[in-house]
Amino acid sequence: MSNIDWIVLFCTLSLIVIYGVYKSRGIRNIDGYLLGNKSLPWYHVALSVMATQASAITFLSAPGLAYTSGMSFVQFYFGLPLAMILLSITFVPIFHRLRVFTAYEFLEKRFDVRTRVFTAFLFLVQRGISTGITIYAPAIILSSILQINVTYTTLFIGTLVILYTVYGGTKAVSYTQLLQMSIIFGGLLTAGMLVIYLLPSDIGLVKALHIAGKSGKTNAIDLSFDWNNQYTLWSGILGGFFLQLSYFGTDQSQVGRYLTGSSIRDSRIGLLMNGLLKVPMQFAILLIGILVFAYYQYNSPPIFFNKFELNKIENSQYGPEVAKLEAAHQQVFQEKQAHINKLTTALDQEDDAAVAEARTQLHAADKQAKTIREDLVALMQKNDKAADTNDNNYIFLSFVTDNFPKGLIGLLIAIVFMASMGATASAINSLASTTVIDIYKRFVRKKGSEQGYLSASRIFTLVWGIFCVIIALYASRLGNLLEAVNILGSLFYGTILGIFVVAFYIKKAGAKAVLCAAVLTEFIVVSLWLADVMAFLWLNLVGCAGVVLFALLFQSLPLTTKRQPAQR
Repeated sequence: MSNIDWIVLFCTLSLIVIYGVYKSRGIRNIDGYLLGNKSLPWYHVALSVMATQASAITFLSAPGLAYTSGMSFVQFYFGLPLAMILLSITFVPIFHRLRVFTAYEFLEKRFDVRTRVFTAFLFLVQRGISTGITIYAPAIILSSILQINVTYTTLFIGTLVILYTVYGGTKAVSYTQLLQMSIIFGGLLTAGMLVIYLLPSDIGLVKALHIAGKSGKTNAIDLSFDWNNQYTLWSGILGGFFLQLSYFGTDQSQVGRYLTGSSIRDSRIGLLMNGLLKVPMQFAILLIGILVFAYYQYNSPPIFFNKFELNKIENSQYGPEVAKLEAAHQQVFQEKQAHINKLTTALDQEDDAAVAEARTQLHAADKQAKTIREDLVALMQKNDKAADTNDNNYIFLSFVTDNFPKGLIGLLIAIVFMASMGATASAINSLASTTVIDIYKRFVRKKGSEQGYLSASRIFTLVWGIFCVIIALYASRLGNLLEAVNILGSLFYGTILGIFVVAFYIKKAGAKAVLCAAVLTEFIVVSLWLADVMAFLWLNLVGCAGVVLFALLFQSLPLTTKRQPAQR
C-alpha cells in the first residue's frame, strides 16, 4: 500500500477506537458494561445487530465465494426477515420483561440450572470457535499487504481487539458499530461503482452480468429440492429460517445487542430493520464478487491470489517449475481472451449457436487453468506441508490492492478491519457476559459487589480473547471462512433453538425431558454432519425439531413426569 493508504487506514481506525472509548467513559457497574444501561435507540440496535453479523469474513469471503461459486449463497438469508418478525413478537418482550443479562437466565426460570448451563456451554463452544475465525479474516489482509506470515498478523489483530473490548464493554461496541456501518455502506457503494468503471469501456454492468451468467455465476435462485445441495430456495427459507431464528434469538452475541434497546419498541424496530436491510446488503456484496469475476475475464488473474504463499513457492527450489506453470497460465488466458471476445460478439448479435460454442470453449479453457492451478498447489504442499493452499479469501483483497486508486485501498481495508473489530468485540463481550452471569455469578460468587462483577467481566473478556486468538491461529485449515462459520453454527444452533422453543411454547415439558432431548439431538446432528447426510442448513431444522419431539416423548415417560415450575 502507498503512504496515503496507510494514513487513511490509521486515521479511520483511530477515529473508531477514540469515538468508542469516549462514548463508553464512566462505566461503573456490570449493567453498563454488559448492556449499556439499556439506553440505546432503535437505529443503534439495528446497526449494531448488522455489524455483529457482518464481520470481516463477510467482506472478504463473500466476494470470493461469488467469484468461484456464483450468487447462490444469497439464498442463505431468505429466512432472515421471517425470523426477525417472529423474534420481535415473541422473544424480545419476554427477555425485556424478565430483565435478564443473558438469554440463558430465562432457561433456569423455566426449567432448572442444568438446562441453563448446558445451553450456555453449547453457546460458549460455538461462539468461541467462530470468533477465532472472525479474528483470522483481517489477519489475512495484513499478511497479504506486508508479505509476512499470517501467524504474526493474527496475534497483532487479536491483541488489538482484546485491548479495545476489555476497556469499553458493550457500550463502546454499540457506539463504534454505529459509525462503522455508516462508513461500510459508503465504502461498499464506492467499491461497486469502481469495479464497474474498471471493466472494458464497451462492457457495462448489464453485459458483465451476461458474461458471468453464461459462466454459471448468476444462479441466485435454485428451486431444486436436494438434501445435499448447500444453497437452494428451500434450504434458505426453511433451514436458514431456523438458523437465523436461533442465532438472533438465542446467541448472546446478538441477544446482548438488542437488549441494549431503551424499550421493547426500540429492540423490535432494530431487528425488523435488520431483516429489511441484510438481504439487499448481502446481495450487493456477492454482486461485487460477480463483477470481479467479469473483470478477470478481460484481465489476466493471478495464478494464485495469496501473494505470500505464491512468493514463497516462487523463491523456493521449485521456482523454475512455478515459472513454467505461470507461463502456461498466461497462454491459457490468451486463448480464453479469444473465446470471451467471441462470446461477447455472439451476445451482441443474439446468436445462440455461437454463444453455445463459445461457452463450450470457455469451459475447456477453464479446465486447463484449473489443472495448472492444481499442479501449483501440489508444488506448494510439496515445498511446505503447512502451506495455506486455499486462496478463496484472498480474491477480493488481491483485486482491491492491485486495481483501486491510492487512498481508497486504505479506506476499503479499514472497512474490513472495522467489520472485524465490531463483530469480534461484540462476540467476546457476549462470551464474557455469559461466563460471568451464567457461571461465575451463579456458582462461584453469588453475592459479589458490582465492582467485583465488573472486574470479573473484564478478566473473562481477556481470557476469552486469548482463547479466540488461539483458535484463529488454526483457522486457515477451514477453507472458505464464511461457510466455515455457518457450518459451525448449524451444528449447535438448531439444538439451542429447540430448547427455547420448548421453553416458550410447550408448557408441559419439564427440565429432565428437555435436557435429555437436547443431549440426544446434539449427538444426532453431529453424527449427520460427520456422515455428510445432508447440506448443513438442514441441520438447523433437524436440531430444533429433534429437541421438540424428543422432549415430548421423554416427558411422556414415567421417569420424567414430574412437573417443572411454570414460566414466569
